[in-house]
Amino acid sequence: MKQVILGIKFALSYFTVLPIHFGANDDLSQPKVLSNMLLTLPFIGLLLSALTLGIFVSFESLGWLAAIIASVLYMALYGFIHTEAIIDVTDAVYAKHSGKDPYAIIKEPGVGAMGVLYGVSFLLLKIAALSTLLMYHLFIPFMAIAAISRISLLVLIRTYEFRSSFVSQLKESLYFVPLTVLLLIYGALAWWFLSWPGLALFGLGIVSALLLSTLAKKTLGFINGDVLGMSLEGVEFILILAVLLACI
Repeated sequence: MKQVILGIKFALSYFTVLPIHFGANDDLSQPKVLSNMLLTLPFIGLLLSALTLGIFVSFESLGWLAAIIASVLYMALYGFIHTEAIIDVTDAVYAKHSGKDPYAIIKEPGVGAMGVLYGVSFLLLKIAALSTLLMYHLFIPFMAIAAISRISLLVLIRTYEFRSSFVSQLKESLYFVPLTVLLLIYGALAWWFLSWPGLALFGLGIVSALLLSTLAKKTLGFINGDVLGMSLEGVEFILILAVLLACI
């Protein structure tokens, strides 16, 4: 039970900005802790989306401003950790085009002009898309998208080999049976709340993540944690657009 709790706390501390404290003797490198951390990811999506909806509803009288505030805070709640990956991947792609080592560039703490331009452009697009989703009160689809985007990360971690010691360690702790059970549970929830559109959204999210990561691997020659973050952001944007096109 302690390892389950540690895994949940680890997920909350790593993938959110929520204040989480650990004991001096807590060992977060144990495989069971890492496994539980990964399996908590979809719940993290549900939690962050629920907090975002609470913020939007609290300020809804402000109209579009409430939607924009909630959209920005959604990304702020996970510390922009996935959004920042878009900048790193873009810089690495342009470095590869210039004949430089993309892995060396992606690991640099600084950012380039192209990375900033693409990062800001994506930020504007996602805020606009998510704000529209909130304004049309598509709350259940939003929560589904937040969970599906993180489930897609688990599929990617299980599928690929990574040029990252930490992600490779995570891959070793993610076993087939627990992942399959998790996919079935969330697939059933998608069906329960959204019927066939929910399953379609589920499938589109996983396929989009595989396509985005495959494209990144073909371009860069490797996959690491930044590619995972970029894939998550791409999946969320694609799914938000799909819901808006289907419902508006």
